[in-house]
Amino acid sequence: MSEARPTGGTSAPTVLRMILGRRLRDLREGAGVSLEDAAKALRVTPLTIRRMEKAEVGLKVLYVEKLLETYGADQQEIDEFTGMAEQANEPGWWHRYRDVLPGWFTAYVSLESDARTLRTYEPHYVTGLLQTHAYARGILSAGFPNDSARELERRVELRLRRQGLLDRADAPTLWVVMEEAVLHKLIGGPEVMREQIDRLLEASERPNITIDIVPFTAGAHVGAFAPFTYFRFDAPELPDVVYTELLSGSIYLDQRPDVVAHLEAHNRMSLLTSSSDSKTLLSRMRKEYT
Repeated sequence: MSEARPTGGTSAPTVLRMILGRRLRDLREGAGVSLEDAAKALRVTPLTIRRMEKAEVGLKVLYVEKLLETYGADQQEIDEFTGMAEQANEPGWWHRYRDVLPGWFTAYVSLESDARTLRTYEPHYVTGLLQTHAYARGILSAGFPNDSARELERRVELRLRRQGLLDRADAPTLWVVMEEAVLHKLIGGPEVMREQIDRLLEASERPNITIDIVPFTAGAHVGAFAPFTYFRFDAPELPDVVYTELLSGSIYLDQRPDVVAHLEAHNRMSLLTSSSDSKTLLSRMRKEYT
């Protein structure tokens, strides 16, 4: 994962592939093998080794075996690693939605599926993990106006399927900070908004979900620029990652100064309100849509 890489239409790696890539790098460096010497062992360029370590390409089992031998790994470690490499090369569940899933968003879905903690800031819309079917349909139909009816429903189906991670036994912690303006933006009509607010009120009662709504009275604040999501993982090989969107792509940040800046912004914005104030605001807005 690079420091500030806009992604294009290429397929994104699964989290397991990212983990194995970093392990390959650590094993190489631990064995004192340079990129150039690793490349010679495979008869490839050093760039190929670097791309394997950054999970920018799939992990060919024969390549992995040769590299691990070069790094002095024993047979048991080689067998275990190559087994995981084969698993990492299998497409994620979201691959079946590749017809409607933008290439720049596939990495996000992979990160989201394996994160232990998600923190998100949303100035425009309810975060996708908490959207109702009708609300999601309203957002996506506006965002993809040239979609056929089938394509639109596929996009909605993908968004709702992503929400399943919140119901898992090992569900991640989700902390959402959103602007009050989100609740005033009429999506799909009053009935759709009532249903969406009910969904937020229900979600706010769950122990793994926190919803903070920054009121209009908070005025200008540090985070009022663009939506972003912060990911933290159990795997020690993976750094914290921040994702933010552009009009036609996205940027993933994993350098500590960038990640810390977004984390501090999220903390500061959360202090502009409280859970009880947010629930009061949600209830008041629900009444306005009756």
